[in-house]
Amino acid sequence: MAGKKRPKKGQLPPGVKGPAPQPNNQRPSNPPAGTPRGNLERASIPFLSRLLAMPRWLLVVLIASCLLLGLALTGPLAPVGALFLLIVGTFLGWLLMLAWPVLPVGRRMIRLVVVFALVGLAVLKALGRF
Repeated sequence: MAGKKRPKKGQLPPGVKGPAPQPNNQRPSNPPAGTPRGNLERASIPFLSRLLAMPRWLLVVLIASCLLLGLALTGPLAPVGALFLLIVGTFLGWLLMLAWPVLPVGRRMIRLVVVFALVGLAVLKALGRF
């Protein structure tokens, strides 16, 4: 152990391959400057940098607590529960929109179903039927 050197940050240890390069036809292109997609990506940069700066466990705890509160609040607090479910659905939908170009079709559909299910549950909860 004493003779081994630690690799510098960003370097891979010997014998470990990095990610395989993607063929040119599968690499996502940067959207043009005036498109809605480009505007969304540029507007998301400050939020994403804040998310990356916070501890990962904190984001998981916040999203999980919003989901649990949204599902647990019933009766006169059901509209508040619907709001919590909409917060989780909006967050997941935003992440889906950012990841859309690089996801295969199957993963897109599964994530889209999850977002629509959350929004549907929020609507049912707001109407007092869930």
